[in-house]
Amino acid sequence: MNQWQRPFFFKPTSGFMGGGDSIAARSASGELSHQGIIDLVFRIHQRLIRELDPAQIEKLDAEQARYAVEAAARAVLAEEAPSVAGELRDEVVSAVANEVLGYGPIDPLVRDPSVSEVMVNAPDRVYFERDGIIHLSTVRFRDHEHIMRIAERIVAPLGRRVDESSPMVDARLPDGSRVNIIIPPVAPDSPIITIRKFRQDKLTMEDLIRGGTLPEEWATFLEGCVKARLNILISGGTGTGKTTFLNALSAFIPERERIITIEDPVELKLQQAHVIRLEARPPNLEGKNEVTQRDLFRNALRMRPDRIIVGEVRGAEAFDMLQAMNTGHEGSLTTIHANSPRDALARVENMVLMAGFDLPVQAIREQIASALHVVVQMARLSDGRRRIVSISEITGMEGRTVTMQELFRFEQRGVSSDGMVMGDFVSTGIRPRFADRFEVMGIYVPTELFVGERW
Repeated sequence: MNQWQRPFFFKPTSGFMGGGDSIAARSASGELSHQGIIDLVFRIHQRLIRELDPAQIEKLDAEQARYAVEAAARAVLAEEAPSVAGELRDEVVSAVANEVLGYGPIDPLVRDPSVSEVMVNAPDRVYFERDGIIHLSTVRFRDHEHIMRIAERIVAPLGRRVDESSPMVDARLPDGSRVNIIIPPVAPDSPIITIRKFRQDKLTMEDLIRGGTLPEEWATFLEGCVKARLNILISGGTGTGKTTFLNALSAFIPERERIITIEDPVELKLQQAHVIRLEARPPNLEGKNEVTQRDLFRNALRMRPDRIIVGEVRGAEAFDMLQAMNTGHEGSLTTIHANSPRDALARVENMVLMAGFDLPVQAIREQIASALHVVVQMARLSDGRRRIVSISEITGMEGRTVTMQELFRFEQRGVSSDGMVMGDFVSTGIRPRFADRFEVMGIYVPTELFVGERW
């Protein structure tokens, strides 16, 4: 082995095989079982822990560090399991590098741009989502301790910890992806890791139209709503594409406006130049210095915003948001977890009650009815595709009830032989009450959209 094959901070030690039967002996034919590969990766990783100098690795950039670790892993593999060659050797070397520098067995899934979510349920139960469909992966962890080691590696650079005293962690990775970790005893079967990946290439409205999320005519209508400074609430369940759609919808905001976004964690990636991003902060290890979305919203009102975009309203900040909408800060956009437009309004009502003010329900509903204009409902259908299934207008109050009227909806007709959902995007034929606002502001929205068309 020459000096280029073995990094300068690689210091060989003896006794790696410990006198037991070696991987090389068990794989004389060059073939290893899946468990055999896992064992081999583990043993090489343990040797590199002893023999690599972490201080030297930390001085290298990501590409150089990976090259150095792969070179060291290849050197150890050649010594301890010389019969492992070809693609299997590359697989083992890459897996060892992932253990040392990355997220272990799930590192390839995290780096795969076609994967939107990675879910570790148990050492032998790793799932991933691609194109809206969840698949069982062939990826395996060695045991529960292996999952814990990767979990600790994920949260440590973020200044967080996960242990029995703090068994749940929700955080944002450096690339913007969201990670949730929950461990025993609150997850009694196994440590659980869930990573929702952050798309670097944000989908535009044109992308969503091509993907079937909505027809072009609906996009034209919603563009008019944004430019007319209507307050829009995007509702849907988990994983229905609310944040993706909010990001695409925000592109219709005029370039001259000052936009402030409030998120927990940061996910939006607006294209305008005058954007200020604010992010909530969890409490530190002592339980202090927390900054909530409500704190940020109150501060944002003092920053001369033209628009305030809340990534997801989920608590007492709903009260301040409605107050702002009713006092001149129009054109706000936000998302909420709910299964229908009516449920979305009920959730906003409950969140206002969380603010701690002893307000009558009637007063809260009147605030909602006057503050919000449009509710966009999203859903993930059985074929994995995400669609807008309803666009409703909030029209006011009738007695103690907030009244709504549906302007557009998706009508499902069935499922094709290949499992794809079939249906039509439909106009209900109702002209929204705020349509005159389009005309007054010089915004062109075709009246043909409101005459019962199908797309």
